[in-house]
Amino acid sequence: MSKIETGWYQFNLTLNCSEKQGLAKCYLDTGKGFNEFETIALPFKKGTSASRLFYLEAPLVALRFDPLEKACSFSVSQFEIKAISDNLIEQALLARVQKEHQSYRNMDLAKIKESIALESGSLSLKRLVELYNETFSFTLPSIDYEEWIESVEQSSLPDSAQVSAMLKSMVKPPLISVVMPVYNPAEIYLRACLDSVIAQSYPHWELCIADDKSPKEHVQRVLREYEARDPRIKVVYRHKNGHISAASNSALEVATGDYVALLDHDDALPEHALLFMAQAICIQPDTQILYSDEDKLNGRGERFDPHFKSDWNPDLFFSQNYVSHLGVYRRSLLTKIGGFRLGVEGSQDQDLLLRCLPHVKAEQIVHIPRVLYHWRTIEGSTALASGEKSYTTDAGIKALRDYFAAQHPGVVVEAGLVPNTYRVRYPIPEPAPLVSLLIPTRDRRSLTETAVRSILEKSTYTHFEILILDNGSVEPETLEFFSQIQQEDSRVKVLRYDYPFNYSAINNFGARHAKGTVIGLVNNDIEVINPEWLTEMVSHCLRPEIGCVGAKLYYSNDTLQHGGVILGIGGVGGHSHKNFTRNHPGYFSRLVLTQSLSAVTAACLLIRKEIFDHVSGLDEENLKVAFNDVDFCLKVRQAGYRNLWTPYAELYHYESISRGVEDSPEKIARFAKEVNFMKAKWGRQLEIDPFYSQNLTKEREDFSI
Repeated sequence: MSKIETGWYQFNLTLNCSEKQGLAKCYLDTGKGFNEFETIALPFKKGTSASRLFYLEAPLVALRFDPLEKACSFSVSQFEIKAISDNLIEQALLARVQKEHQSYRNMDLAKIKESIALESGSLSLKRLVELYNETFSFTLPSIDYEEWIESVEQSSLPDSAQVSAMLKSMVKPPLISVVMPVYNPAEIYLRACLDSVIAQSYPHWELCIADDKSPKEHVQRVLREYEARDPRIKVVYRHKNGHISAASNSALEVATGDYVALLDHDDALPEHALLFMAQAICIQPDTQILYSDEDKLNGRGERFDPHFKSDWNPDLFFSQNYVSHLGVYRRSLLTKIGGFRLGVEGSQDQDLLLRCLPHVKAEQIVHIPRVLYHWRTIEGSTALASGEKSYTTDAGIKALRDYFAAQHPGVVVEAGLVPNTYRVRYPIPEPAPLVSLLIPTRDRRSLTETAVRSILEKSTYTHFEILILDNGSVEPETLEFFSQIQQEDSRVKVLRYDYPFNYSAINNFGARHAKGTVIGLVNNDIEVINPEWLTEMVSHCLRPEIGCVGAKLYYSNDTLQHGGVILGIGGVGGHSHKNFTRNHPGYFSRLVLTQSLSAVTAACLLIRKEIFDHVSGLDEENLKVAFNDVDFCLKVRQAGYRNLWTPYAELYHYESISRGVEDSPEKIARFAKEVNFMKAKWGRQLEIDPFYSQNLTKEREDFSI
């Protein structure tokens, strides 16, 4: 290879592999060693030539090529680095921006130059490079998501005749005020945002804009142009910069609609966003708050990173503002709470919803499982990097603390395990309630002893009793342990249950002997990891609205065994994120967030005894071994309680070691019978889990599309 000096170059690559697309990287060593800062990242489609321009700041010492991000067979038919002369680079960058950039694509070159010069003050090479690099904003759109858009979303969208029919069917179509605070967006993104509102298939809207005294000249020019173009567009030009909450309130003041939709100045609404919102309002006129799914736009305008959300999930919302976009509120509700609050900028939307909650019922918060909002990932945007702005986490903590100070005094709010997430700690009264931990077992001393001693020795919560429910142990060493542990610790009692194995019946028997006001169903093959596990679970268990509380359980190899139960996976229910690595945050951080779920496993489950008795415990007649916990959780939910899972109670679960696998003809037949019973009893409830999107798979437990 000839020596590569300082200057501009073009990297050309054609690569064939078993994957449909990939991300290749060239690491450039200019004397500092290989590092992430001197790297050319090049997305490619298999068998198609891809290229990227780059500037080399010092002569090249060495080069490392990483063709793919994961192992698979591949071949390279083109690998070329060629020099570009300085007098050609401006034209080359402009041509790429014209071809690839979402906001300049297919625009006349003279018009692009003029637009950039107006926005930046001059046509600088630095700005051209920035725009060019925006076309390589990662993440890549996933093939799965592209296929979902084509095969699922597109076929579900109405054509013009269907739109007309939908509009005619609305007896009282609501006027939706789109509220948009504006401060210094790039002209191209501001125009794209405004155009997305004008292009709505639903005509009953008004766009209420407040310009927060943007210093850039183009902002007022563009707003006045659009204001003159469409009478539905109203603009307030603020005389003083007041930040996003004040600007949002200024826009809100001129709104006259029945409902208010919130839009950021550089994002975009898909064509039918307001139509689907209006349709939902007409179906359920008592609705106070609506929200949709959302995705992101990369620098090429390609959609990626869809967030397919849970239905209304209060505990998940207290852990993270998953509601986010597109959010729509009844205007009278926003008037009642006084609009946006100053002082929580960065989490103003979350604060707004928190202050609405005391005035609405859960059933008045409606989730529309469609992607009705596109976040634009550009430098500085919230969508690009949630970790970019620590002030948003601080503002979120303030909003939550203020909410709980008024609603639930004694609650403590702190930062969560990843940026822009929160941990909410609930108080435990004094004296702390007695917890009765029920552990069914048979022989296998080493297993049961590990479980019992880990609870006794590691738990910071000490006001408990352990009832070992002995289902016919005969091994001398097990019986010796039973005798020994009862002498060592008065909190441990062994109760004989000499009947055939029936998990439901054993636990119901234990519950009848329990002295505690809280019952814990605990397998004999668990081992405590974090000492606060029981404190955490009890604190949630005592909340009046909460039923079953489940824990985060790992296999012995530190992969996830239980992150809650998702209904419908595998027929009845599957474990959320099963086999994910211990430190994986999960789908949109759900493995590190406290949340409401339909069901949790009884391998470690806490519930108040009054609720256990109210729903008549576990079904010992129809569900002797499998699914008794799912059935129990659904009975608790039916009784009006929310079931909850917390990542802050961590234990190992050496799953079903004591009982063996379902491999005999008798066990297989019994399992099939229990599956059929669950489907007959719960029917459609097993098909639609409100805390899991219908756009995610029911074939696997990994939250994939």
